[in-house]
Amino acid sequence: MHPRQWRAFQYTMNQARKAYQAEQWSEAFALLEQAHILGQRSTRAHTLSHWWMFKVAWRQRDWHEIRGQWLRLPAALLMSRLWVPEGNTGGANVSPLKPMPIPASLKMHMETR
Repeated sequence: MHPRQWRAFQYTMNQARKAYQAEQWSEAFALLEQAHILGQRSTRAHTLSHWWMFKVAWRQRDWHEIRGQWLRLPAALLMSRLWVPEGNTGGANVSPLKPMPIPASLKMHMETR
């Protein structure tokens, strides 16, 4: 991962953790979706974003999201370096195979190919 993208991922994860600690679940999850987009090509970052999504879902007792994240965790471990749907936000509300547009606010941080 490009250092600029890694820094953006770390910053976003730190903001998500702060929101989590403040029990601001919607904000935490939205930040984790951004972190997911930034980190999905890194096994470590991709898995970490899903783990924290799982934690937020658990705290909310959102069984649909818990199940979705539980299934996405092993996929993140196995597939991150092989194939990921670009721009996918990682939540259980979207297909794990669906590519999505990368938000303009994140494009400037993404690796160039």
